[in-house]
Amino acid sequence: MQFPLLFSPLRIGRVEVPNRISFSAHLTNLAEHGLPTDRLTHYLAARARGGAGLIITEEQSVHPTDRAYEHLIEAFLPEVVAEYRKLTRAVHEFDTRIFAQLNHNGQQCSGHLSRLPVWAPSAVPDVLYREVPKVMEPEDIAEVIEYFQRSAVHVREGGFDGVELQFGHSSLARQFMSPLTNYRDDEYGGDAEKRLRFPLELVAAVRGALGSDYTLGVRLCADELIPGGLTLDDAKVIAQRMEATGHLDFINLTLSTFYNLYLVGGTMHLPLGYTVPLAAGVKEAVSLPVFATGRINDPALAERVLADGQADMIGVVRGQIADPDFARKARDGRTDDIRYCIACNQNCYGRVGLNRSIGCVQNPAVGAEAAEGERLLKPTRNRKRVMVVGGGPAGMWAAKVAALRGHDVTLYEKGDELGGQVLIAAKGAGRDEFGVIVRNERNQLERAGVSVVLDTEVTLELVAEVRPAAVIVATGSRPKTCPVAGGDGPDVVNVWQVLRDEVTLGERVALIDYDGHHQATATAEALADRGKTVHVVTSSLFVGSELGPSQDLYLSRQRLLQKGVAFTPDFAVMEIKGTEIHGFNVYSNEWDVLSPYDSVVTAMGNDADDSLYFALKGVVPELYRVGDCVAPRKVDMAILEGYAAGKRV
Repeated sequence: MQFPLLFSPLRIGRVEVPNRISFSAHLTNLAEHGLPTDRLTHYLAARARGGAGLIITEEQSVHPTDRAYEHLIEAFLPEVVAEYRKLTRAVHEFDTRIFAQLNHNGQQCSGHLSRLPVWAPSAVPDVLYREVPKVMEPEDIAEVIEYFQRSAVHVREGGFDGVELQFGHSSLARQFMSPLTNYRDDEYGGDAEKRLRFPLELVAAVRGALGSDYTLGVRLCADELIPGGLTLDDAKVIAQRMEATGHLDFINLTLSTFYNLYLVGGTMHLPLGYTVPLAAGVKEAVSLPVFATGRINDPALAERVLADGQADMIGVVRGQIADPDFARKARDGRTDDIRYCIACNQNCYGRVGLNRSIGCVQNPAVGAEAAEGERLLKPTRNRKRVMVVGGGPAGMWAAKVAALRGHDVTLYEKGDELGGQVLIAAKGAGRDEFGVIVRNERNQLERAGVSVVLDTEVTLELVAEVRPAAVIVATGSRPKTCPVAGGDGPDVVNVWQVLRDEVTLGERVALIDYDGHHQATATAEALADRGKTVHVVTSSLFVGSELGPSQDLYLSRQRLLQKGVAFTPDFAVMEIKGTEIHGFNVYSNEWDVLSPYDSVVTAMGNDADDSLYFALKGVVPELYRVGDCVAPRKVDMAILEGYAAGKRV
């Protein structure tokens, strides 16, 4: 076997897990009215079917004051038990074990959702929610502990194999332990030992409610990574104190707080396995099994972490969102068949953070596993010759899905390689991992039997010669010309031209950003890396205005500032005279001229390249268009529409 350690069993308390791959806790927004749903059941069961050894549910609320998100399971409700049983039966069908994570978010709750005061150890507003909490009185502490017990009993009655208590980045327990958030002067605050009192009492109480024959663990914050907060050395001591109680069977790890939330779900700008050193540090301090999670998206990396003794269980979350069969493919040695996560965070963190159900740019079936996915594709009853025009994500997905259904598919690309705009995006600074999308789908096209024709621009004459029964147009989009006077001047270029190295720029470069996303920021950073003096101008409140939901905003701005990139927000560009930028502040309405520059780069968005579609409309018997040639958007919609067209043809 290629990964013998990864696919060895692990004893965790009273449970034996068949392998070391965990689908760890993460928000999905798939619960409704405080209860698990069929959508959530199918979502988790798909990863069990795919071979995950252990599933840990997203945090489940234990108390009415704990409403950090609108779509959380409320584990304290009696009616939750019957729904739990449906969920756990579905997961157990595939010999996968499942734990429930229980949590109270403390200061990181929202009274706007609960319509109750937020409870916390001290009156310290959370940096994100900014709501002043009520300081918990002794009776409040006792009540929360009792609700944790009640919820744990429901979990056991519902057929789960274990309980994980969330003491990590978003938890009341961490807030009691941390000097950043606990200013109490009673028996629950002060020195480190007193700050640990509530978590220890909670562990003992939950163990008492569950009994000695049931698996119980905690998820600890291994390092708050902020001055004055808990450090790795503190986490080691806390882990040792908790292990010494004899109540715990495992320790899972997370890091950071809402001060630095971008570290919880690291994007491609953070290295693979960036949390592993923290797990290794805690593992040195305890004998309990230790779990590591955080950008471990490759079975080879997971195997190495185990071989080096840095952890005992590997959390692969986004990797199994992108490919539910990640574990099974790794076990069978089919690593080239894995759809690897690229940590773009656009549809996982990016959606749930906006209160939408979880998704994945590379997996259109996420959240709809009962009816969607390549496993459920229905073979065609009428095999057709299908021509797909355009080798970007939309075209590749349309071709793959149509071929998997049994059609005779040929994919035409006018360039010399597949990938479309992904190839351009991957040239932006720190965005090279985005190109993994192309690698993933190129392999799938070959397996599906799609014929690929490169260096060929499809014309009406070629379509007439091939005589396809169906044509799927995926011709993408092109950069817009800056719409203001002078926007088409000789010293004005677009971001595509820059990233493709098609133009020579002067030393002082202005980048006009009407995009707000990586198209602008990654190009600005690439220019700075080439030694250019870069000034980003935007009409938005700040540069990178669309990067917040994907957790990319902090690091992108940090890198740009560290590389000397200057920002001018709130500025509407009205005219470009040579390389002078004329416009006004959108709030003060004061006009100004920004200069001097040698070159101007624009990130204005794109226009649909739809000429072939309209030329073919009414000419071919069956015609579809997908992706940016419908309307320029992000890669998730291109893939979703390609998938849908491949199903329809």
